[in-house]
Amino acid sequence: MKILILSHEYPPIGGGGANACYFLSREFAQAGHQVTIVTAQYEHLPQEEKTADGVLIFRVRCRRSNKEKSSFFEMFTYFTSAWIFTDRLLKKTSFDKCLVFFGIPSGPIALHLKNKYSLSYIIRFGGGDIPGAQKRFKYIYRILTPVVKKIWKRADGLIANSEGLWKRAQAFEDKYEITIVENGVDTDYFVPGSQNHDKKEIKILFVSRLIEGKGLQFIIPDMSKVRSEVWQKCGKKVVLVIVGDGPYRPRLEELVAKTQTGHCVKFEGHKNKEQVRQYYQDSDIFILPSLSEGMPNVVLEAMACGLPIVMTPCEGSKELVTDNGIVSELDSFADALTKVCVDTALRQTMGKSSLTKAETYFQWERISRRYLAFLEK
Repeated sequence: MKILILSHEYPPIGGGGANACYFLSREFAQAGHQVTIVTAQYEHLPQEEKTADGVLIFRVRCRRSNKEKSSFFEMFTYFTSAWIFTDRLLKKTSFDKCLVFFGIPSGPIALHLKNKYSLSYIIRFGGGDIPGAQKRFKYIYRILTPVVKKIWKRADGLIANSEGLWKRAQAFEDKYEITIVENGVDTDYFVPGSQNHDKKEIKILFVSRLIEGKGLQFIIPDMSKVRSEVWQKCGKKVVLVIVGDGPYRPRLEELVAKTQTGHCVKFEGHKNKEQVRQYYQDSDIFILPSLSEGMPNVVLEAMACGLPIVMTPCEGSKELVTDNGIVSELDSFADALTKVCVDTALRQTMGKSSLTKAETYFQWERISRRYLAFLEK
């Protein structure tokens, strides 16, 4: 099968969606399919590249100033360049299916290719491409809503990566069938470290871009209380290690100063992939107090490293957290965190369950087979 993938984000740019695009394209190619990706140019990356796995990558010229995220204007510049490029590409070659990351900005391109070249397409939602998901695109999506609905209507398939994202999509438009296929994780790279459960300090880890929606502002004020209760109950210190950077960091640092939690909250800044893995392996608990997600890759990575999870009931929590952690509302999050901190045996049991779930259900090879079965229908 010859598969065309449209995505304005592909590593090293982008976040969870780009990560999924990378691993799925790699698995498709390793399964014997011909894979071509049209993505965005960034800095000095080559305009054309063939990976060791045989994936052909075309990077079209567009505006992109931030490695992790793009503005709507930058997405529009990708849209215009990719529209022209793919139209020329399909005049020279043919494809069997088109996989679209995400409905916006790539969806209109796929619709055009279907109208002109009869190329069927499947949209994989990322969360932000569903109107209402991101406040920064609130007014733009009011204008684009009719376009988005038409793209969904003409699609040959719609994929959400969690039940929560499925519900969000259904709330926007419930006329079309949406299939749930979860994200995966690289269980060969993200592996447990050598845990020392007898150490005198418990490291609570948070990894993500620092924006308001990740919810740290609700957890930081309670960290002194958590630290005090854990010390009283088991004689261990607690520290919250925050890995990542972003526009909300100054506000969070002000909050730490205001609540006098600097003794138990540490900002580590942005780290590369190898450094992040080390943080997972050196930590005892992973938290994600997020207000909204699709299916968080950081939780999957933490699970593959054998960490218990404490997270809010945002999208992805139902699939990811059962006996391997606690799903808690924000008003009881500190109590849930304290419970896991003071019980060493519970942390060990939850950590083992996280690893088992990651290895059993969320390997990319398994996830890619579900995508391929969907593409081949």
